[in-house]
Amino acid sequence: MSGATKNLLEGAVTLVIGLALWLFAGGVALPFVTLTKVGLVMTCVGGALLLTGLFQRARPPRRKP
Repeated sequence: MSGATKNLLEGAVTLVIGLALWLFAGGVALPFVTLTKVGLVMTCVGGALLLTGLFQRARPPRRKP
């Protein structure tokens, strides 16, 4: 599996899980962390991974000398 495909897959999964936490875990109370904030961070990380994968897919592969 290439790096671009890996980043796209990981980004999509992280984005979906983060969105689910952000939208639906508001009523869950944990003593040390807020799940909505964790979901927002995971959504941002997943979006960054998706953008990285798209950028890697759009660029031509580098040739080794």
